[in-house]
Amino acid sequence: MQGYPVAVCWRIAQALPRDRNRRPRKLQMVAAAKELRDLRAPPGNRLEALRGDREGQHSIRINEQWRICFEWSDDGPTLVEIVDYH
Repeated sequence: MQGYPVAVCWRIAQALPRDRNRRPRKLQMVAAAKELRDLRAPPGNRLEALRGDREGQHSIRINEQWRICFEWSDDGPTLVEIVDYH
């Protein structure tokens, strides 16, 4: 499975024009989380465990179209991706 460290996703997020301010802020939330449940707030994150071919991953919403998908380990988020759901 392809994924990137949060720092790499941060640079990718900076380059994307739409919701330019929201993406880095959401990535910062993921990077700062000490426990998975820290990402339940704010409710707009809509933290969810993914299924199917993404089983073992979680996501939070950037907006209706974009998600930050990641795996959670004892050390925090790993294999972080910014994904276009449409």
